[in-house]
Amino acid sequence: MLKIALLAGVVVVGAVLLVIIIGLLLPKSHVAARSIALHRPPGEVFRLISDVKGAPAWRPDVQTVELLTPVDGRVRFREKGKNGALTMEIVKSNSPSHMVTRIADAGLPFGGVWIFDVAPTPEGSRLNITERGEIYNPVFRFVSRFILGYNRTLNTYLQNVGRKFDESSLPQDGTASTL
Repeated sequence: MLKIALLAGVVVVGAVLLVIIIGLLLPKSHVAARSIALHRPPGEVFRLISDVKGAPAWRPDVQTVELLTPVDGRVRFREKGKNGALTMEIVKSNSPSHMVTRIADAGLPFGGVWIFDVAPTPEGSRLNITERGEIYNPVFRFVSRFILGYNRTLNTYLQNVGRKFDESSLPQDGTASTL
C-alpha cells in the first residue's frame, strides 16, 4: 500500500513539474482575435460596448461595475464578477469604430489590452475584438493555452453582445488589430 501511495505522489509531483516546465517554455505574450456579424449599425454596437457602467445588464459574468477616478484623463472602472474584481481603463475611444481597454491592476498573473473595432457591413456591422495579452505565471500560461484556450473570454463577450441584440451570431476568427 505504501508503494502505491509513493508512486501516486511521484506521478502527481511529476505532472505538476511537467506543467510548470511546459508553461515556462510557452511565450508570455499572445494575440487572439474573434469577431461577430450583427444586424445593428456601428453606432449602436459602439454605444453598447463603451457603456461600461451598463455591462451588468447584458453580461452575466459581470455583477457590478464601479466607475473610478480617472487617471491621466482615462476612464477607469472596476468590474466585479464571480472570479473577483478587475480594474480596467479605456486607453483610446474613437466612436463609433475603435476602442482600446487595458487591465489596470498591477500584480495580477496576467495583463494586456482588448482592441474593439466596429466596422459597417451591408447587413449592419462587424465587431472584432483583439486580445493582446500577457500571462506571467507559467501554470496559468499552460492552463490558458491548453485547457481554457485564448478565445474563451472573447467568445463569451461576443456571445453576450449577440444575445443583447437578440442575435445568434457565433464568434468566428477575427483579424488581429494593433493599438
